[in-house]
Amino acid sequence: MSSIELRTIKEAEYIILTKHTIRQTAKKFKISKSTVHNDLKFRLPKIDKNLHLKVQSILQEHFEEKHIKGGQATKHKFEIKKSCKKCVNS
Repeated sequence: MSSIELRTIKEAEYIILTKHTIRQTAKKFKISKSTVHNDLKFRLPKIDKNLHLKVQSILQEHFEEKHIKGGQATKHKFEIKKSCKKCVNS
């Protein structure tokens, strides 16, 4: 088994164990997000189909929650901005 295949399996197992995102996984393994994405999307199905299905279900959950987290972040940003204006005007 090649080093790329081993890395791909480790990435997949890490995501399954921790439920982390591609970005967090890339940071952990010190590689780019594109590399993690390519490993999990294209290489993993050829290596281990069952592992691929598990990872894809986790990544699908992240995708479905993405707009909610983005909205929360934006709301938080404007709440901070609003409270800072109150402090300056006081």
